[in-house]
Amino acid sequence: MKRTRRDFIETNAAGVLLASAGAQTLNAQQTGIAVAMPTLRAKSLMALFNLKYPIFEAPHGNATSPELAIAVSNAGAMGALSLTFRTPDVVRMSVSQTRAGTKGPFLVNYILMQEPTTLQIALDAGAPIVQFSWGMPTREMVSAIHAAGGRFGVQVTSAESARAALDLGADYLACQGTEAGGHVQANRGLYEALPHVLKEAREIPVLACGGIGNGEGIYKALVAGASGAMLGTRFVATIESNGHPAYQHALMAAHADDTVLTTCFEGGWPNAPHRALRNRTFVAWDAAGCPPAGKRPGEGDVLARGPDGSPVLRYQGRSTGRELRGAIEECALFAGLGVEFVKDVPSAAELVERLWRECEAASSISK
Repeated sequence: MKRTRRDFIETNAAGVLLASAGAQTLNAQQTGIAVAMPTLRAKSLMALFNLKYPIFEAPHGNATSPELAIAVSNAGAMGALSLTFRTPDVVRMSVSQTRAGTKGPFLVNYILMQEPTTLQIALDAGAPIVQFSWGMPTREMVSAIHAAGGRFGVQVTSAESARAALDLGADYLACQGTEAGGHVQANRGLYEALPHVLKEAREIPVLACGGIGNGEGIYKALVAGASGAMLGTRFVATIESNGHPAYQHALMAAHADDTVLTTCFEGGWPNAPHRALRNRTFVAWDAAGCPPAGKRPGEGDVLARGPDGSPVLRYQGRSTGRELRGAIEECALFAGLGVEFVKDVPSAAELVERLWRECEAASSISK
């Protein structure tokens, strides 16, 4: 009987919250009635992770760095490190450096298209939060995180994936939409998927991910019921980012319609859709009829090299870090629809403060 009553209360509370969020969005857009920031759900997320702002940096590949994660976390938001393709030594050093540089929380991300063999190294080095994408962690992974006193989140795209993550005990969910940059797990837009994920999550925090590039976008996500917003492309263009200067310049010059959801840059990760800028490589491939691997124009071209001389081939799905030298503009330039709002390269602290000021301004729409 108690369980039935609890389920009834929680289900109806979630329904009231979602209905309220929908009504608030309607009011904000049509009648100018402001919605106070942060929302109750955002306040709950902020309290859970001791954040000043309900803003998360997305784990945007090689552009993540300890310097950026530290700066974001010290500014009161959630910094991030992408660890999937890192060596054990780099994982240990990156997490240790970030842990030493901030008293704030930060997350480390593992893409489950491959085994996260360095997970225990990251936990031993002090990673407080682990996020998983493109799959569900095993119960052994979850146990290891809990044994280290950590929390974990999972990137989801539907009610079904949300339910699977919650069954594993996820502390939060990151709901991704097809508006996102980089490798896109989603198969529908953020605001089509978000209501279904929120209904499953109930009181568990849900982040909105995909196409958010300014404070107005954060406001829209919070009013729609999300607990926070996760931004990737916008954080690539910051002083502390490891994104190559040519990559950052391309982002500043681009608009949302300069991006494309494609499988063009699938080298190293076949058949994984991703959103990137339409550059010379994409245009040539598209003009050739989007041929499969083995039949692509300029397929063997070496566009850039790393410090150790390692080549970056034309269709390789590798985000472009500062360490590369070569024709960066022709490499994969991952970007989401939020690129529309990337017009400068500020410090991460300045950006975080700006985003929240914009969010508050959006909540104070003139009546």
